[in-house]
Amino acid sequence: MDSVFSPPELQRYARHFTLPEVGLEGQERLRNGSVLCIGAGGLGSPLALYLAAAGVGRIGIADPDTVDVSNLQRQILHGESDLGRLKIDSARDRLREINPHVSVDTYAERFDAANARDIAVDYDVLVDGTDNFATRYLSNDVAYFLGKPNIYGSIFRFEGQVSVFAPHAGGPCYRCLFPEPPAPGQVPSCAEGGVLGVLPGIIGCLQAAETIKWILGIGDSLAGRLIHLDTLRMQFREFRLRSDPDCPLCGRQPSIRDLADTALHCGVIPPAPAPAEVPERSPPELAAALAKGSVLLLDVREPFERMLSSIPDSMHIPLGDLPARIGEIPKNRCIVVYCRTGIRSASAVRKLLEAGYPDVSQLQGGMIAWNEHAESPLARSR
Repeated sequence: MDSVFSPPELQRYARHFTLPEVGLEGQERLRNGSVLCIGAGGLGSPLALYLAAAGVGRIGIADPDTVDVSNLQRQILHGESDLGRLKIDSARDRLREINPHVSVDTYAERFDAANARDIAVDYDVLVDGTDNFATRYLSNDVAYFLGKPNIYGSIFRFEGQVSVFAPHAGGPCYRCLFPEPPAPGQVPSCAEGGVLGVLPGIIGCLQAAETIKWILGIGDSLAGRLIHLDTLRMQFREFRLRSDPDCPLCGRQPSIRDLADTALHCGVIPPAPAPAEVPERSPPELAAALAKGSVLLLDVREPFERMLSSIPDSMHIPLGDLPARIGEIPKNRCIVVYCRTGIRSASAVRKLLEAGYPDVSQLQGGMIAWNEHAESPLARSR
């Protein structure tokens, strides 16, 4: 049987051809496959590079931004000569240099409810390489409505996550974990919190691996599982995910029936805390108070975050549930509230003070600061 690949392609993909799980047939699947990369930044850079190198025949890249010097610490698609250029133009040129046999489509527009379906409909796989909740929910929703897998990745500081959301294949969607987006300012962006430059390279490569496996139809995908990476401890942890029968998108009685920009209201904005009106305790101060048993800890993060780490014996009420459950919190105790970084806990402290709680403060720096406080024997996540 004659090969459908040219002699240069036979040389290029030689290491794939020798893999029994890939071979000529698998490489042809890759060449006939199409992937939409939503974002050409930290995650989109390694993702697009390896998809092109692997021979995925059609790669779409959607990103309205231009290259800034602050991007170059982690966004390896771009270089000094690309400063000021559209990221999609820089990405297209780089991918063509990596592999001239692939087709690159570019979309210099923000991925939103008005264009998401039209952009995504012709691609086999959608990959979320974004850094904001608005697009994260939108990519999840459009993938669900089109019956396509959504390869998810996220990064913050030294930690990253990867999963595959594919309700059409029996797995959960992103909204099964987080039904509603956080309010503006509750979660800091990478610009506010920082990110280790190599981290998106690791997470983006994991997304590329899941994408290639999905196209080839080999191995076990991360559908129904989530991988969490902590690079400071160089520790991978796996969590099993389940579909939520009450999910507003893919549940038994969905309330979301079409794409909408309602999720765009969750766009991350710079936090504006008022330190003078939010009392704080440093990690050492909290450790001392816990040793005396004189405080009640209140964790206002989401349940999934609590699975990753928590301070033992803390009460758990997510911030969004606090108004309805505030009566569960005793008023005769000294209360210290904590979240991941201190943004949501500050909001919770204000709510409790307004409700008449006399002695409320927050953990300065949140769980990140607590876990970095090596002097405290309690500073280890469970």
